[in-house]
Formats: sequence, C-alpha cells, structure tokens
Amino acid sequence: MDDPDSGSGHGSGADSDTGVGAADEPVAVAEAVLDAAAAAAPEIRAGLPGRRRYLDDENPSGEDVLAADVYADELLEERLGDVDGVGTYASEEREATVDTGDGAVSVAVDPLDGSSNLESNNPMGTIVAAYDAPLPASGRDLVAAGFVLYGPVTTMVAGVGAPDGTAIHEYLVTEGGDREDLGRIALPDDPTVYGFGGRVPDWPDDFAAYVDEIEDELKLRYGGAMIADVSQVLSYGGVFAYPALESAPDGKLRLQFEGNPVAYLVEGAGGRSSDGARSLLDVEAIGIHQRVPVHVGSPELIDRLEAALDGVRNR
Repeated sequence: MDDPDSGSGHGSGADSDTGVGAADEPVAVAEAVLDAAAAAAPEIRAGLPGRRRYLDDENPSGEDVLAADVYADELLEERLGDVDGVGTYASEEREATVDTGDGAVSVAVDPLDGSSNLESNNPMGTIVAAYDAPLPASGRDLVAAGFVLYGPVTTMVAGVGAPDGTAIHEYLVTEGGDREDLGRIALPDDPTVYGFGGRVPDWPDDFAAYVDEIEDELKLRYGGAMIADVSQVLSYGGVFAYPALESAPDGKLRLQFEGNPVAYLVEGAGGRSSDGARSLLDVEAIGIHQRVPVHVGSPELIDRLEAALDGVRNR
C-alpha cells in the first residue's frame, strides 16, 4: 500500500529506457535513478557467484578490489548514467567523476558496500545518492537516496525529496527489477541493537566509554556491511557507528557515498545522524572521497553519543 506522502511508492516509475520525458525535474530524475538501481539489482546479485576473487588493484580509498566491485560499478555507470537528467556519475571505486550528459543531477554510488563479505557469503548491498548539485555536494542537496540489500531477499530502502520530512519506504525488489512497496519505515521507540566499526584498541577513550554504557543496554549486531547493520537499526531501533579512530581521526566511511545517503534515510525514518557534533547532512563537502565519522540511529542514543564526545570536540 502506498503512503500518500511518500513520493516514491510504486512499481517502476521510469520507462524501459530509463527516461523521464518532459518531467526532467530533479525529483523525477531521482525517482528514475532509484528505479534504474532496482532494475540493476537482480543482475548484480546474479553476477556475484562468479566474481568472488580479488583483483590486483585498489580503489581510491586504498581498499582491495573484488571482481564483483568492478562488475557492479560498470553496470551501474551504464544504467544510472543513461537516466535522462543525470549529468555526473561518481563511484567509490573511481578516482574521478564521469560526465554522463547535460543533466543537473549528480549520482554518487557505492556499488557493492560490504563486498568483503562475499567470501564468507554474508549480506552486502548497493548505496545510491542523487544530488541536485555538482559533486562534492552537501547532504542538504540530496533529492533521493536509497540502498539495495542483498540478503535472504533483495530489498530497497529509499526516499525521494528534500531531506527534511521525506518519507522513507522499504521495497521488495522483484526478480524482474521492479519495486513493490512494503510500507513506510519508522524507527521503533524502544531501541534494541547496536553495531560499531573499527578495532576496540583504536577507539578514542570518550567513544569507548560510550560503548561501555550501550553494551549493557542493547544487543550487538555487526556484520561488516554498513547498510546491513543500518538495516538492523531501521528495523529494531538502536545505533550504528563507525567513529573517528586513533589511526583515522577523520573516520573511515565516505561522506558522498555512505555518510550522506545513510543520514538522509535514518533521519527520514525519525532517527538522527552525527559526525560527533552535527548532522552528517550539514558537514561541509570538500572532496569526492572525503571521509567522515558516521553515527546514526535512535535520537536519544545519538544525543548521548554527542554528549560523550563533547570533550573531544572542545579540546
């Protein structure tokens, strides 16, 4: 059943050529981008089994690259770049952006988030962010964001529109690549799960003290793919964080590809996001592959985290 304030509850809004016709407005373009990502999802999933090997290469963030990363990236560049109104394609797997036309919408993609899970056959997914601005862009310039989760079933969590007040929906992605609306997502009032990235000895003392409190209250859920962990938070309430580390004070996750779209989705579902001091959507964008500490989840838990980190920010 479609929610009347969704703006994105449907099967597949774009035509077979991923064109948006005369309605070449940013929101319509962004809707078509999400449809194109959903349409590509069954192909990405089907292509994973034969692409579990590592290549002799690294991405711009210095991470080893799997054949599956390259496959997903190339497919998404083709499909999302073909959407009328998309002018720029950027990927976590590429150093530079790709010019895809004269459109004003810029698309930033993590083609296969958590791809290291492929060897152990654990969940992973695709993150898509559509900005009505050149890249790098502020999270406030988002006109849509979504992620596809390749779990026991393939689902998409997505929203369309300006960040404030956007309804976030979950969709079943069919074998044909259509989206079937499963309803609006809202974080539960009573949080139950947490998941934190990085090595414990690498956590700053203030964050470690926060963790000591949280682990007495919530259940650990951490699987090595950010969107799988965020999906747990969206379903059950709680907190996910990949904080600043002693070895990586700017964090490990990328603002354009991961921080902004996940913040958009969690905030739209009634949660909060933070870099430790402010909403991730308010972090100044200074580079395509810019890193940022990421903390998202139930509002009260993020409030407590910011209070715990206040001493760090003011030193």
